Amino acid sequence: MSTASPTRPANRLAHETSPYLLQHAHNPVDWYPWGPAALARAQTEQKPIVVSIGYAACHWCHVMERESFENEQVAQVMNAHFVCIKVDREERPDVDQVYMEAVQAMGIQGGWPLNVILTPEAKPFYGGTYFPPGSWVKLLENIAQAYAGEHRAELDNSAERFAQVLQISELEKYTAGDAPGPTVSVAEFQLLVYNLGLRFDGERGGTNRAPKFPMPGIWRFLLRAHHLSGSPNILAQLNLTLREMAWGGIYDQVGGGFARYSVDAEWLVPHFEKMLYDNGQLLSLYSEAFQVTRDPLYREVVFQTVNWVRRELTNPEGGFYSSLDADSEGEEGKFYVWTREELQLLLGDEEPMAAAYYHCTGVGNWEHGRNILHRRQRDEEFAQAHNLEPHLLAKLIHGWQKTLLAARAKRVRPGLDDKVLTGWNALMLSGLVAAYRAFGEAEFLTLALHNANFLQQNLREGPRLYRTWKNGRATINGFLEDYALVIEAYVSLYEATFTESWLREAETLTRYVLDNFFDAAEQLFYYTDASAEPLIARKKELFDNVIPGSNSVMAHNLLRLGRHLENTEYQTLAAAMLSQVQALAAKEPQHLANWASLYAALLRPGAEVAITGPQAEARRTELSRHFLPHDILAGSLTTSELPLLAGRSVADKTIIYVCRDRTCQLPVYSVAEALAKLALGKH
Repeated sequence: MSTASPTRPANRLAHETSPYLLQHAHNPVDWYPWGPAALARAQTEQKPIVVSIGYAACHWCHVMERESFENEQVAQVMNAHFVCIKVDREERPDVDQVYMEAVQAMGIQGGWPLNVILTPEAKPFYGGTYFPPGSWVKLLENIAQAYAGEHRAELDNSAERFAQVLQISELEKYTAGDAPGPTVSVAEFQLLVYNLGLRFDGERGGTNRAPKFPMPGIWRFLLRAHHLSGSPNILAQLNLTLREMAWGGIYDQVGGGFARYSVDAEWLVPHFEKMLYDNGQLLSLYSEAFQVTRDPLYREVVFQTVNWVRRELTNPEGGFYSSLDADSEGEEGKFYVWTREELQLLLGDEEPMAAAYYHCTGVGNWEHGRNILHRRQRDEEFAQAHNLEPHLLAKLIHGWQKTLLAARAKRVRPGLDDKVLTGWNALMLSGLVAAYRAFGEAEFLTLALHNANFLQQNLREGPRLYRTWKNGRATINGFLEDYALVIEAYVSLYEATFTESWLREAETLTRYVLDNFFDAAEQLFYYTDASAEPLIARKKELFDNVIPGSNSVMAHNLLRLGRHLENTEYQTLAAAMLSQVQALAAKEPQHLANWASLYAALLRPGAEVAITGPQAEARRTELSRHFLPHDILAGSLTTSELPLLAGRSVADKTIIYVCRDRTCQLPVYSVAEALAKLALGKH
């Protein structure tokens, strides 16, 4: 977090709500937020622009602030020669996308902090990530001298060339020469799975490189690939990855929740920041994996992580905060690590057993003799090795976690980014719904509904969404990511509750997206609303990253919602969207994992399951314990006009209809009979 003096006069960022921008509100740099005032000043004074982009939980963003942006001499150079703009990438992913792509076009590895130099017309001509203070000042002085002198035309020409590159659509850039896929095929799908497998680490899970990111979309796709093929190798790689992550230091063994990534290939040393978007998706992943495997480790991860979200990331109104910082007291990870002496003091006679369980030593595996707690074997194996009954070990572990959590609560906490982001909240909402379906835990649904109602009350305006909320105020028009992820969450919430209003809300938002984001020429969606502030390029998000790409999420939504509403136009558009990237997904599936999941859904379409009658909720709950990724659930205790339920009388007896390819089989009356029909349809 910023150590800037609060007595220094505030700059313009003091009027913002973003915690990241507020961290810079007392810098001597004359910061502007992104907006017309800064851009107009640059035009009037014909000064180049410094755009510095980061986020509240970013360690190296804090370092550059301490070294450069809090330095009076550095600030003098910046203020004298540039218009300086600070951007929270989480609030303004549209700005971040444009200038990240520009820096990558310059041949520079992207990352944050992202520092880009623009012409007064906001066209980029130089950029980079972290700069040490000496290098930063020298760079700025050289650019200022060049721009004020005879090299301005050269820099303007360079900026114009980069601006032209940014105008090339993502589809044209990455799929040039690839004809749209005619149809999905088993052979191409097998090639896709094979190409993805080339990236796997067969020893420690994940992909074979460091740093290692959880990448939930890849492993959720593997669950779907296994569902189609039954391949034991696919399931083994999935279980290896999920187990190693849950045992590693990337997972908070004391309090639950995952860090953003591991700096090593063993999942041991995390970059300690915890992000809402990772943990929402990982709840979905571990819940679905439990449906397939019934592994108690996955249940433990889900319940512990939900408790962490409730305890540390939930505001009183039901919104979820964005992240926890990596740093506390100026040190990365200090809040989370332990010395052997601390464990001895806290755990007494039980400390040797706990130290063996968590691999805690006197030397330590982290800085200053501290330990990142982690595990290396199953609990039953540890119990056997230490002559313990499994239930006694479970009791010990619970006690250790409770004691350490209480002790940790007295430490100086990492910084909290307490803004509420719509899309990220939707990811956690979907994760809670997935957990509720897998485990039937009523508290998970309560938390999910509280959040969904928060979104409706605070981040909706008619058919539109806002991006961010803080201190009772919603700001910034929603991006495609926000709409797509909320639609996805609302459809899931309908299937988990049979409350029809959630499906209707998803339908309303979908119509708005089609009217305001769709590009009919490329059959894809822009990232920004048609009414949004224009940037130097209007981009489309094609690739799936840690967060699935908004176009792939929207394609899933059109397929799923289209099936619920019997809207063939939606379903046809979903298939057309996949066809645009189909060849690329087969070649580079690690970058299009959510598209790959759509491929699986189109290759082997699931069934429509409709449940009517007085026990519809109980049947739905029982059915939801099973992994049914391509089947959709509809139901009602009363009559409904939804296409899958219309005309189906609600009798005294609960009836389950299993339909496929517009054909319904004879109704059944038990979940076991329905599952038998669904299993037959898989082949």
